[in-house]
Amino acid sequence: MKRLTTILAALSLALTSITAQELSCTVTINSEQIQGSNKSIFQTLQQSITEFLNQTKWTPLTYSTQEKIECSMMILVNKIESNGLMMCEMTLQSRRPVYGSTYTTPILNYRDKNFDFVYNEYDRLDYLEPTQLTSNLTALLAFYAYLIIGHDCDSYEKMGGQPFFLRCEEIVNAAQSASFDGAELEGWKAFKSNRNRYGIINNLLDESFRKYREFYYTYHRLCLDDMTNNVSNARARIANELPLLREAVRSRPATFVVNTFLDAKADELTNIFMKGTAAEKKQVYQVLFDIDPTREDLYSKINEKQ
Repeated sequence: MKRLTTILAALSLALTSITAQELSCTVTINSEQIQGSNKSIFQTLQQSITEFLNQTKWTPLTYSTQEKIECSMMILVNKIESNGLMMCEMTLQSRRPVYGSTYTTPILNYRDKNFDFVYNEYDRLDYLEPTQLTSNLTALLAFYAYLIIGHDCDSYEKMGGQPFFLRCEEIVNAAQSASFDGAELEGWKAFKSNRNRYGIINNLLDESFRKYREFYYTYHRLCLDDMTNNVSNARARIANELPLLREAVRSRPATFVVNTFLDAKADELTNIFMKGTAAEKKQVYQVLFDIDPTREDLYSKINEKQ
């Protein structure tokens, strides 16, 4: 695919000045839980975040309009403090096209319950470098922009997202020592939770999870992108590779990154293997149930007769 060629070429070159942006993000602010008549602040915030994500040039890669990463961010505002602190939850989704088809596969389906930031209407959203964080909101948005791009690149090239996950790590490190409001620091804290921003980037950059990252590439580039050529071979390869997820979980029981993969892929995997062979169905169901028993009702559909 053209984007794969772009990634391979761009990562081998020094940073250059390129104007095209990477993201096409739809932003929604849900303020239904906030009482009061002044709703204009949420409209302004939604517009500012949309422009910040979509008009910032995040990488040296070249993206055409058709290649921009489709994503969405929904921010639920639960509470506003007098100092402008907004206590929020955020749901992030991204997707990419599957080669030779009209199907788009989910890449991220991620929820951040500590998406808290200070914002006053018409505040400027400026992002320079991780060492120069101006607000927690811009730190959050930059972190998730790089997380989206990193996952997208990992799906086209083996370990292709590494430069962007390293940017995420820089932002995490800088945010931990920034002079933010106490509530704003929650999602950045090391070892506070294995399911926060520190936890996910710590997993992605841990050498112990290299095989998971390589599986992520194989799943998308060598399997999904090959479905239109030979669906049986692609499905069989996924079934053979899937036990790597179980190995990752067993070697590191507190892992978070495999959960994020299944949050995005559980429905897709179920749909793929509902049409698999009896041996594939048995193997894949057992792997998925072992590592993700909370979705047993979903995975049991794999074994239903078609």
